[in-house]
Amino acid sequence: MIPKLNEYKKRWEINSDQTIKLGLKAIEQVLSKLGNPEKSLKIIHVAGTNGKGSTIAFMEAILEQHGYTTGVFSSPAIIDIHDQIRIGGKPITTAELNESFKKMKDVGLSEMLTDFELLTVAAIVTFGRLKPDYVLLETGMGGLLDSTNVVKPLVAVITSIELDHVAFLGTTIGEVAWQKAGIIKGDTPVVVGQLSREARQVVQEISKEKNSPLFSYGVEFVMEKNGNERFKGLQDMTVRRRKMKGEHQAVNAAIAIEALLLAKIGLTERAVSNALETTQLPHRFQEVYSDVFLDGAHNPAAAKALAKTIQSEFPGEKVDFIIGMLKGKDIQGTLDELIPVASSFRFLTFSHPDAAMGEYLLESCKHGNKRVTVVENDTILLCEENENKIIITGSLYLLATLNYEVKDQSGKFTLI
Repeated sequence: MIPKLNEYKKRWEINSDQTIKLGLKAIEQVLSKLGNPEKSLKIIHVAGTNGKGSTIAFMEAILEQHGYTTGVFSSPAIIDIHDQIRIGGKPITTAELNESFKKMKDVGLSEMLTDFELLTVAAIVTFGRLKPDYVLLETGMGGLLDSTNVVKPLVAVITSIELDHVAFLGTTIGEVAWQKAGIIKGDTPVVVGQLSREARQVVQEISKEKNSPLFSYGVEFVMEKNGNERFKGLQDMTVRRRKMKGEHQAVNAAIAIEALLLAKIGLTERAVSNALETTQLPHRFQEVYSDVFLDGAHNPAAAKALAKTIQSEFPGEKVDFIIGMLKGKDIQGTLDELIPVASSFRFLTFSHPDAAMGEYLLESCKHGNKRVTVVENDTILLCEENENKIIITGSLYLLATLNYEVKDQSGKFTLI
């Protein structure tokens, strides 16, 4: 479900399939019809279970601090289709997207693609028309058979590898790693984050087969903490302060810097530091009101990182969680990681066709203080004289549907 995509499909009389079909044959045929605009772009391709969005946000900010224009393709939507395609840090306009769809309609691609493939083509066509200096391309699922894997990037990035989307990517870390490492292209540098031994072995083997030099966090580059953070890699530089909190964000920032350096982009310490000091991706430990945070921790690895961030930012405190998740995720494993920092859990069913029922989440949770929140008129009152910090988490799709406002002068906070 891609918000507002159907409006463009209807306007331009383009039909596409809503189901997930992994593979590259159809999108390669369509891009050939369009003159292969992807071949004219300078691309950094990013895969990974967690950390893709944050790493891309860091790269986007660093590039813009150095005066470069950027194009970004990311998933899922924060609000709707427009923020999945960004130009210069801003969502694509309706006029720009209409221009791309007009070009797509003219080559006759109706009935050829899935929805996500159609969106991928729209992004590539847009970047081909507007010609940003660099394109940051995020995979939708996996890598090898993902529709974005039609490009020859300057650098391939794999932020992390954990079990996720097991019905499509495999039931072992090795199988998932093989899929994500599918974005590695011949003679192209590869940057990876902190990987398990099993995942690292797969990536190393594929990198060697492709003759692609591998740069691993903790080996070839690292972000050290000693007062200020200091990046050590192809270039050394000090970072004053990161706006996005957590040790995992230090890793993502380091991956971003190393990838840009491998793309042979000259970076200055001052511009990099300025970028990291201001970068804030929506829904990554984002404080939206006093003591109310949003974080899209949707699997055990992300939940573990969130718990570590809570422990480092609020030592000795426990928080109240409000959680909605999608079916098919490792729900119990995700909740188990949050229990050590939880005072309570409130579960809800949100408006997504694949949302898990709040009652099922409740049954999957081993914490003693838990309940299901009934959403009335799409409104939940969060701060009812609450003593603890509140973190809303579980699914980026949940967070993308939220609006929030201060209810009254007493400071009560409403989630809509």
